[in-house]
Amino acid sequence: MKVFGIAGHSGAGKTTLIERVIPILVRHGLKVSLIKHAHDRFDIDRPGKDSYRHREAGASEVLLTSAHRWVLMHESRDEAEPGMDAQLAVLSPCDVVLVEGYKRWPLPKLEVWRAETGKPPMYPDDPSVVAIATDRPDTIPDPGERDVLDLDQPAHVALWLLDTLNRLPAAR
Repeated sequence: MKVFGIAGHSGAGKTTLIERVIPILVRHGLKVSLIKHAHDRFDIDRPGKDSYRHREAGASEVLLTSAHRWVLMHESRDEAEPGMDAQLAVLSPCDVVLVEGYKRWPLPKLEVWRAETGKPPMYPDDPSVVAIATDRPDTIPDPGERDVLDLDQPAHVALWLLDTLNRLPAAR
């Protein structure tokens, strides 16, 4: 399994890029999984549903399953947020895990950057950023050795990612 990050400030277009790149990777025969980091408290369950009621009653894990999908909800309660290794360990085997978010996690990553977010690029201070995807490639100040990709060309980004993944060592 290869692990690669897609990072950037809120509103830069990370989710949209990932949404456009995954089908291309799948067409190239890869089984793709994703870890999405959320900064705030989130819930995929709804009040009143049985699974919600079980978690509220104190269950530490609830596995909700059907013929079409399943989800394991784990309540951290007072536990620390699990590290990347722990998260990777619960995933089924796959070819590549894309990690959205975890801006400061030391894994090779593509920074998605748009000037209109008003935030500075991360790459000057983050050596794990190996490339930058932006809607205005001509505005990237001194990318150094990093590749600069056109955010509006997801097929090109996906091919770049395939090439890059081929050069990365497996995570486990």
